[in-house]
Amino acid sequence: MFKRWIATVALATLGSVLMAACGSSTKLNDVPVEDKTPQQVSASGGSTSAAATSTAAINRDVKPVALDSAANDKVGPTGVARIVYFDYDSYVIKPEFQALIESHAKFLKTGNTRKIMVEGHTDERGGREYNLALGQKRSEAVRRALSLLGVTDAQVEAVSFGKEKPAANGSDEATFAQNRRAEIAYR
Repeated sequence: MFKRWIATVALATLGSVLMAACGSSTKLNDVPVEDKTPQQVSASGGSTSAAATSTAAINRDVKPVALDSAANDKVGPTGVARIVYFDYDSYVIKPEFQALIESHAKFLKTGNTRKIMVEGHTDERGGREYNLALGQKRSEAVRRALSLLGVTDAQVEAVSFGKEKPAANGSDEATFAQNRRAEIAYR
């Protein structure tokens, strides 16, 4: 009986110690806010905030960034698709995508400075970790196929996005099929 009482007290004490150890003294609501607005020196020598200066003065040296989303599409074999689709819960490359992989391999072998990233994707079904692993297996399958065709490992990087970057949104089989893929992106 006494042993049982000591065990209960020891367990309660241990629980209290663990609960106290999990506590934090950091106050999340009392975070100081700093003004990070850039300061400019006025002609009189004093500083003024950027909000007080004219927009033209702030933006005179800023040049717009030209985002050419098709720039990466210009690199690579002409007229060859860049997406390999997979069956549900599979990372086996279908025979219909073999010609696509051979075309990219031939293009990559003509210039050793050319590099690609193979991005593995999954549909939304399954947990995050499972889908990341399956996406990695899909990208590795394409990388291995390219390697067997003579592309060096230094030219190919295999990554997984899992279900984080769907090609299409929806919850039907046609949408799921579009999201089960590996994309070849030239860098």
